[in-house]
Amino acid sequence: MTEKQGRMGILVGGGPAPGINSVIGAATIRSWLSGCEVIGIQDGFKWIMQGDAGHWMLLTIEGVSRIHFRGGCHIGISRANPTKNPAHVTNAVETLLALGIDKLITIGGDDTAFSAMKLEQEARDRIHVVHVPKTIDNDLDLPPEVFTFGFQTARHYGVEVVQNLMTDAKTTSRWYFVITMGRKAGHLAMGIGKAAGATLTMIPEEFPPGELTLKELVDNLVVAILKRMAMGRLDGVAVLAEGLVESLKEEDLKHIATHEIDEHDHIRLAEIRIGEILKRATRKRLQEFGLDNAIVSKNIGYELRCADPIPFDLEYTRDLGYSAAKYLLEGGNASLVAIEGGHFRAIPFIQLIDPYTGKMAVRMVDINSTRYKIARRYMLRLRRDDFHPENRPLLEKIAAVAGLTVDQFTEEFQYLIRHEPPPISLRPW
Repeated sequence: MTEKQGRMGILVGGGPAPGINSVIGAATIRSWLSGCEVIGIQDGFKWIMQGDAGHWMLLTIEGVSRIHFRGGCHIGISRANPTKNPAHVTNAVETLLALGIDKLITIGGDDTAFSAMKLEQEARDRIHVVHVPKTIDNDLDLPPEVFTFGFQTARHYGVEVVQNLMTDAKTTSRWYFVITMGRKAGHLAMGIGKAAGATLTMIPEEFPPGELTLKELVDNLVVAILKRMAMGRLDGVAVLAEGLVESLKEEDLKHIATHEIDEHDHIRLAEIRIGEILKRATRKRLQEFGLDNAIVSKNIGYELRCADPIPFDLEYTRDLGYSAAKYLLEGGNASLVAIEGGHFRAIPFIQLIDPYTGKMAVRMVDINSTRYKIARRYMLRLRRDDFHPENRPLLEKIAAVAGLTVDQFTEEFQYLIRHEPPPISLRPW
């Protein structure tokens, strides 16, 4: 063992994600092999922001050697936010210093990354801080095709859930509205929906922020059901990102819920029960056309967050944990740790800030990408092509299901195509 290199702390904020324990284990082992003691700060920023230094645990090689196989968080987690009060940031820094910590690994999403940046600034080089990107939402502003850990595992198990629901839907002639996590971005919903071959998937990126109406959201679902019925099927599965709620116009949002705000000033989306709201509204809209379809809402997310990581995330998180520890031990600071193309990369905190919000930038689904456009082509959505003369026989069948003429159907639903992206072109010139 080399000469002692101080004391490293590990802290986890936000919500659970598969692979947290693997990061903790890899970072702990790498640190001890370099002579650096490691302690886990329990429950995120919750206690240290209050100046309470009594909630920590010693992490040893023996104690962490097999925790990487398991979901959850070995040292606890919370959404406590020190940045809302400058005194809390100061308390956190002074508490960490009192514990002898001169190096800190934070693990979390955009909110925890922002807290880590503020803590590092307050520490003024007394504590070096690096952040490991964790969120099943995959929405941290990382380089293209660089995932946040936990996303692939959540998608994997989400696809299994949707696959089972698709079988149930077909067996029982019903629809499922599956609500996935994804507060701001629809990566998880799109990843699950496309891989599972869901009937349709809807994400917030499709709509200008604050311009989506509940009616438009419902009508997209209604048209998918009508199309499916015109094809002789009464079943289907729609995958919907919870972040669609935050895309709603303010008057609709106020109408459907009195919402609570969490520690980071986000609406508690789980309190809104958007699946139930959409189920009732869609059934009511279908009844206007004399239809009474069976619909079930299903919220998935909590089942995915603490799942045991799949091999992708097991390997990925061990690389991240090792790199975070080694980078700190070699003097690194104020950066997010990433693995891009198999190579380590440190991204300075300052480069992750959105200049308009002053917060961490959010990576959205690129709805102009070939990947998204292909996904959309396989969905049952109302499309411009549906109104082409050569497709009139199908349009007549869809309209007839609703008891409408083509002209009536067009007047009722054609507005939905205005957000359809341009056609795919794969020409080599």
